[in-house]
Amino acid sequence: MDDRELIKMACKAREYSYSPYSGYQVGAALLSTEGKVYTGCNIENAAYSPTNCAERTAFFKAVSEGVRQFSKIAVVGSPKGEVVQFAFPCGVCRQVMMEFCRPGEFQVIVAKNTEEYKIFYLKELLYEGFGPGNLSDS
Repeated sequence: MDDRELIKMACKAREYSYSPYSGYQVGAALLSTEGKVYTGCNIENAAYSPTNCAERTAFFKAVSEGVRQFSKIAVVGSPKGEVVQFAFPCGVCRQVMMEFCRPGEFQVIVAKNTEEYKIFYLKELLYEGFGPGNLSDS
């Protein structure tokens, strides 16, 4: 799938953001290695800690349907209105990515729109990250 198409899907997912407390709306579009896209938005909660980020929403939707292999994710976020900044995944989201993705292959696209975006590998955003491989003998 083209990066710009994935960004468009993340922008659409952002429209569903439930962010009455922060006003910071985030959308994500996660591409499986099989070519299926799972979208997510951030969902806030008055108690704050039950809040879920857009990236994790997309991952949890996919995993709950049996999908465990992914190639890239597009993330779009900004305060309400036009997207004017790049929204990088938080540390918890990066750790969830580490659970299901190969850090040297999985791409994280942070975008303002389909013309202004940056692409990183997960290993760049979570250098020396801890993942399932750390729990094996090999």
